[in-house]
Amino acid sequence: MRTNPISMGFFYLTMGLLFTYLAINSAENGIFSFPTIVLILIATFDIGVAIRMFILSSKIKKMNKKK
Repeated sequence: MRTNPISMGFFYLTMGLLFTYLAINSAENGIFSFPTIVLILIATFDIGVAIRMFILSSKIKKMNKKK
C-alpha cells in the first residue's frame, strides 16, 4: 500500500505544530534550556519534511498532467 504525500505532509505538519506547542510550554525555564532546543529542532525537522512532501505532491501532479 502506498501512502499519499499529501496525507504524510499533513501528518508531519501536525507533528511539527505539536512539538512547537510543547517547545513554547517548556520555555518557561528559559529559551536556551536543553529540552526546549531539542523540541525546537524536532519541530523544525517535521515542518521541513511537511513542506517537502507538499512540493513532491505538486511535482507528481505536474508529471501526471504531462502524460
